[in-house]
This record gives sequence, C-alpha cells and structure tokens, in this order.
Amino acid sequence: MSKYIYFFGKGAAEGQGSMRALLGGKGANLADMASIGLPVPPGFTITTEACAKFYEIGEAALHDLLRDELDAAVARLETTTGKTFGHGANPLLVSVRSGAAASMPGMMDTVLNLGLAPETVQAMIARTGNPRFVWDSYRRFIQMFGNVVMGVEHHQFEHELAAVKQAAGVKLDAELDEAALQEVVARYTRMVKATTGEDFPVDARDQLRRGINAVFGSWNNPRAIKYRELNDIRGLLGTAVNVQSMVFGNSGSQSGTGVAFTRDPSTGENRYFYGEYLVNAQGEDVVAGIRTPQQITLAGSRAWARSQGVGERERKSRYPSLEEVMPEVFRQLDDVRRLLENRYRDMQDMEFTIEDGKLYMLQTRNGKRTAAAAVRIATDLIQEKMIDEATAILRIDPASLDQLLHPVFVKSAEAKAKKLTVGLQASPGAASGRIVFSAEEAERWAKRGEAVILCRIETSPEDIGGMHVARGILTTRGGMTSHAAVVARGMGKCCVAGAGEVDIHYGHRSMKIGGTVLHEGDWISLNGSTGAVYQGRIETENPKLTGPFATIMALADKYRRMGVRTNADTPRDALQAVAFGAEGVGLCRTEHMFFEGSRIISVRRMILVAETVKQLREQLALAGSEAEKASLQRKLAAPLKQYNQALKELLPLQRNDFIGIFKALKGLPCTVRLLDPPLHEFLPQDAAGQREMAKCMGLKLAEVKRLVDGLHEVNPMLGHRGCRLGISYPEVTEMQTRAICEAAVKVKGSRPEIMVPLIGTVKELQEQKAIIQATLAAVERERKTKLDIPIGTMIEVPRAALTAEAIAKEADFFSFGTNDLTQMTCAFSRDDAGKFLGTYVARGIFEYDPFTVLDQEGVGHLMRIAAEGGRRT
Repeated sequence: MSKYIYFFGKGAAEGQGSMRALLGGKGANLADMASIGLPVPPGFTITTEACAKFYEIGEAALHDLLRDELDAAVARLETTTGKTFGHGANPLLVSVRSGAAASMPGMMDTVLNLGLAPETVQAMIARTGNPRFVWDSYRRFIQMFGNVVMGVEHHQFEHELAAVKQAAGVKLDAELDEAALQEVVARYTRMVKATTGEDFPVDARDQLRRGINAVFGSWNNPRAIKYRELNDIRGLLGTAVNVQSMVFGNSGSQSGTGVAFTRDPSTGENRYFYGEYLVNAQGEDVVAGIRTPQQITLAGSRAWARSQGVGERERKSRYPSLEEVMPEVFRQLDDVRRLLENRYRDMQDMEFTIEDGKLYMLQTRNGKRTAAAAVRIATDLIQEKMIDEATAILRIDPASLDQLLHPVFVKSAEAKAKKLTVGLQASPGAASGRIVFSAEEAERWAKRGEAVILCRIETSPEDIGGMHVARGILTTRGGMTSHAAVVARGMGKCCVAGAGEVDIHYGHRSMKIGGTVLHEGDWISLNGSTGAVYQGRIETENPKLTGPFATIMALADKYRRMGVRTNADTPRDALQAVAFGAEGVGLCRTEHMFFEGSRIISVRRMILVAETVKQLREQLALAGSEAEKASLQRKLAAPLKQYNQALKELLPLQRNDFIGIFKALKGLPCTVRLLDPPLHEFLPQDAAGQREMAKCMGLKLAEVKRLVDGLHEVNPMLGHRGCRLGISYPEVTEMQTRAICEAAVKVKGSRPEIMVPLIGTVKELQEQKAIIQATLAAVERERKTKLDIPIGTMIEVPRAALTAEAIAKEADFFSFGTNDLTQMTCAFSRDDAGKFLGTYVARGIFEYDPFTVLDQEGVGHLMRIAAEGGRRT
C-alpha cells in the first residue's frame, strides 16, 4: 500500500533530505533539519504522488484515499505538541504550505493559522492572556483562507481593513488594538458571506481538507505554470503539501519573523549574515512591504542605513538589527546558518520565526542568486574547500552567464521606466536608442552619431548593415532562431523578437503598442535578457567581469571534453570570439559580407545576369550552325561582361574579408560556408533600388524589374540556394574559393576549412568539390605554395543525414545545420512556426520549441544516423 504522508518533528523524521522528488524541496529539508535536531515545528508532508492523484482521481476520491493516514498524522501531531486540533483548552493551529521538488518561491499558495474559529479563539485568549495577538491571527487566517481557498479577491479584504484603520486613525496594521481587530474579523466574515454565499468555515477538519485541496490546486495556477515555463521546470509530479504546527511571530515584542541568506544573493559576498526580519509579525509581512524590514546583523543594519540616508541614532531607535534586539536568538540563528551551509554546501535561503524569544526554523533551500553571485559563491566555496572544482562548474547555469557579458540597465533606472510590452529575449543585453524602421535609416542616423533601435516586422540579410550599427533590434515576428535573433547574438546585439503586441506602420513611420504611439526618432529601451520593451531612455552600464568569472571559465576549460568554436562573419566578431576563449570559427557565413558598403551593387549585378549567362551558355552548347552560335555569342557578350565584372569586383573584397578574419584568429581554424541564401534576398524589391541597378548596369528599369521578378520563388528556403547556386553558377564557387585560398596564402599559419552548404546527395558535393580542388590547385601553382584546406559539408537536409556514409567518402568533415534540418524534418518554417509552437509546447506535443532545444527523438536521431555513418567510412 502506498504511503502518502511523512511525519517530522522532535528530532526525528520519516522522510530524508534525499527524497526531494517525493517530499518536495521544502518537505525534504524540513525532514532533514528535524532529523539533525534543529528547532523545527513538528508537522507532516503529503507527497507529490498525492498531488498527482489529486489531478488523476479528483479531490473527493483523494481524501477518501488519504483519510486514515491524515487522521493518524493529525493525532500524532496532537500528541507531539500536547495540543488538540479544533477544540480544547490548548488548540493546535497549523500552516498549510506548498513545496515542489524545484523551488518556485511565491508561485503557489499558503494558509497560516488554520484551525482558528470562534471556539478556538476564545481558548487561545484564555491560554495566552493576549487577546490582541489572537484576534490579529484570526483576521490573518480569514484573509488568507478566504483568498486562497474561497476565491475572495485580496483587494476586498484590504478595503475592509483600510476602513477600520481609517476609523481608528492609524496607518499600520500593528497599531490596531483588540477592539479594532475584532471589528476587522466581523467585517471580513460578513464580506466573505456576501461574496461567496457561504459562512466562513469553523470546523478545523473541513478547513484542513479545503486548505490541502487549495495548495494542490495551486500547482496549476497561471503564475505557477508561467514560472515553470520561464525556468524550464519539467517532469515533476506536482507539489507536496506541508502541514506544520504554527509558531507565532506576531505574539509580542519578543517575537518576530524573517528571511535570511547565508551569503549575499545579489553579489555572492560573505561579509556578514544577510537577511531581514520584523518584530511582532508573521511571514507575509516581511515581503508585503507594508513595514520596513530590519536587518539581521548590526553590520548589515548600518550598511542599509548608509544607503538610505538614515542616521545612526534613528537607525538604532527605529530599525535596530536582530543582533541588537535579541542577541541570544541571533547567536542561535548564526550557528544554524553555518551548520546548514556546511551541510548543504551551498548558499541557503532560510525562513525563521521567533516566538516569545524561542527560535524556530521553517524552511531552508538553496537560494536563488544572480549570475554574478553564482560565480562568486562557486569560486569561494572551492577556496573554502566545501566543494570541488567540477561541482563548482555545475553550480553555474550556462544561460545565466550572458548576464555577465552584455550591457545591463542600471537597476534603479529600469525600475522607474514605463514598460510597454514583453517579447522574446532573443539576444541578451540592454540598449536604448531612437526608433528607426529601416536598415538604411539606421545607417544614416548612426553616421550622425545617433544611437538607434532598429524596429522591423522581421529582418532579412539585407538589413545587416542597419543591424550592425543599431544598439538594439526589435521585431514583431520571428522566434529564438529567426534571422534577427541569430544575427543579433552573433553580433552581441541586444534583441527582442516576436513582440506581437507591437504594430509597426512603415508608411507612417510609427508603431503602436497598446495605447502608446511612437514615431521615428522617439526613444525606446530594450532588455534583451527579459524581453521587456520600455518607453524612453534608460541608463546602461557595462558588466563587471570580475576575477571569479575568469576563474570559473578557466575551470570550464579544464574539465570540458568538447571543443567550442563560434560563429563569426567579420574580423571584429573573430577577435571577440578569441577574447572569450573560442577555439576557432565553426561557421563563417559569406553572404553577410556581401552587404558591406557598396559591394551590394556588385552582388546584385552578378545575380541579375547569372541566370541569363547560364541559359545562353546552355543554348550555345546545343547550337547546330555557326550562324546560330554567332548569334548566341552576341547575346551572351553583354551579360557575360557584367557577370565577369561583378566577380572581378567581389574577389578582392572577399579576399580582404578573409585576410582580416584569419589574422584575428592567429592560427585557429575557420570553417567558411560558401554562399547559402536564396538569391532574391539580395535583390532590391523597391523601385528606387531597381532604378539604381538599371543605371549601374545600363539597362532599362523594366528589364531589371523583370529579372528581379524572375528570381522570385514561392518557397525560397527549399528553392535555389546553398550548393544549388554553386552548381548553377560554378564561377561563384570558384570566386569564393579563390578568395579563401589567396587569403590563406597571405596570412601565414591560417587554417581555413571550406564547407559546402545544403547538399542532399553525394553527387552535389562531388561537383562542388571538383571546382574547389581545381581552384585550390590553380592558386598553389600561381603562388608556388602548398595549401592544406579541408573540404566538408553541412548536413542540413534529411536525405544527406540518411546517406551520410556515402557523403563521408567525399567530405573531410561534417557540420550539422540544425535550424534547416529541423525545418525540413518537422516541416516547420522557423520564421512562421512561432505562431503555433507555443501551443504545441503548452499541450505537450513537443517538450520544447525544436528551434530552441534540439528535437532529440526526430532531428537528433537523424544526426545520430549521420554521425555513425560518417564514422564507418
């Protein structure tokens, strides 16, 4: 028979600290603290398996299942505490709290003081001789239970409380006397009856049953679901419920409650004991902000006072530290702090209550911390010999390190800014700038020294210049692997993508977000780490990359088993990559270079005539008579001249690009991908751009428009791109290869690798490889040198993955293009799938967005087939 309830208290526990999956983090740690003799109020934990049953069989059936165990646990708690639940001269009150295996602070529900009713209120008054404390506890219970269990809105209680405080002429809850608190209780019970149609429950067993149901139910409340999504918490059964005998921090001047951290969760420092407390309060008062919390230590209290401009005399009289007010309790708490951090070997977040001078521990857990604090704590714990180096590395969330590498907003300034909307946190960092709606405008404004934010419905490779000069990028479409997101991360640019509430109107040069209309030139600010979009300008500051950061990165290098290269398309990108410790460039995308400066004219010239040259050559090869050949050669002359001129112009430009990158890499390898995107992405779609090309090429505007329209494709991502371009126009492959080889000759010790994109059959690779090898040999003859340049391919077409064994016979290396491989395997467009993939993830069709986290079952299986096939060759 399954066991669903585990008891703890009086120096013993049925559960253990290792049982987090079953007891939740809070329940497991309460059991652990109880078992080592810490002052933990006794109680019991209802397991996460019971939560799963709650959703499987329903609350009524669950309580039938739990009834005998629950009755036994309550009876044991009565015996342990010497109190009786719901009746008697010494009533037992309990708290009912959540606690999942993964910490989710504040996301689920809690009820305190459960068991109070008119009968037990009078019994407690008689026992304590402190009627104000009892009535205060009762009004708190009605408010929490009424809100959490009965669904009464919080503001309804606050309205009643405010009316009583106004009538009493006081500002703080703690200033209400016994009579006023009785009036609050009376108002609360009347309001609950009026709102819900039922009397506030007075039976303790009924209260407990309903409280347990509410906590289990809160596992799937909207904020808990959202928190799990944001923090990637998956695969848990649900929350446990912890029922614990109440201890009262609101019972007088020698009572209190607080939250403490064994180290500073913001910085990781360990200068003193960090935390806050309140005298004569219960737990929610500390976080509610109604009263100013006081510091745990004298040193912390004085530091707080300095930061707030509070003098020492005022601090000591109004905000004394726990160390000053209750020195013996502070000493005990400080001992607990050391014991728990040594036991769990990590920074702890602790909750405690002091009842009439006696300390009780209500919770401990590994504390949430910033990335800077995580790095500092991990390296300090190594020095203190509490953890080893490998453990320290695993303590750092890799994604959080982005916080340390990009500009950040000054926290106080961000808190005051007007938030307009939130999109996807596509590329971290913080940026403020003036709104522009086109890449061209971005470049023009940037030349004038203006900071700009490029705002687009979506970006394309043509926007690269504007993206480069922009401080940040905002798009209304696209996801984490959209063009804007991928390029922005490569550039280290702050980017918020997929901000669907932003309505951009290019014609009016304006955009609307909710009720706010913004025009070109208005200031906005982006937080790429959170996806937030703000109105106005927010001050930024550079992150401080401290010694601990360098230490943890050196340790990561020491213990890793995988080499790390980066994406880089410019010398600046390559230098940044080397500075951050990359072992080379794994993907250098040559198409981004084509948008630099005036070279786009040469690129467009090449593209516009390439198909004409190809077709005329094919016709010439099939021509029968000399007259026909002569006619075709005359037709070919002009476009061929344009074609060759464009290639001639592009060769030195590409060569210089590679020279710069190879110099920056200082002998590290660089995998250069040959031209990949569909050609129409490079072409001018507007009349002005087409007129410019007509003038440059000596053609009529109508002819240029015809050529542009002729290159349009219905499904370009599956169209004329990748190696297909090189096969159709081999001179392009030859030009790019020559540029790479000549740059390699120029930069001694450089290590380029040439990668052919988007192959689906080995014959495609064979054709491109022949051109590359012939060009390489020609450069070797001309420069009287020997070059060792591997030739490989990117596996991004499912057919290539399935036939990888044959492809490997021709390729020196494989690289996997998981974005395209995911698109083609799942039949998802990465730029459009964001409209529905969120629903797919929410409903469990996909565990993750496959463009964010690799689909191991599908795409990953293809990659395994390819890798195994390649290794067999």
